[in-house]
Amino acid sequence: MPVISIFFNLKIMMFWNDHAPPHFHAAYVGQDDDTIIDIRTLAVLAQGNLKRRAIELILDWAELHREDLLVNWELARQGKPLNSIEPLE
Repeated sequence: MPVISIFFNLKIMMFWNDHAPPHFHAAYVGQDDDTIIDIRTLAVLAQGNLKRRAIELILDWAELHREDLLVNWELARQGKPLNSIEPLE
């Protein structure tokens, strides 16, 4: 699964040609137990092992980059390379 951003030991990923609704996956670097977040609503669709503070950071980042995430979602649906998105600083 392509990693589109990494920050604070968190990786943000998106599958190619994944199922609706538009979403992304987040996990700690080096771990595979991912959390799934809806891009449009920022709702947590599936809870992995992320701590609450990590999810808050990811949601802050996603709110700032929602349009970039939606662009990547469309690229992924078309099987095209995804864009990197700036990390949260």
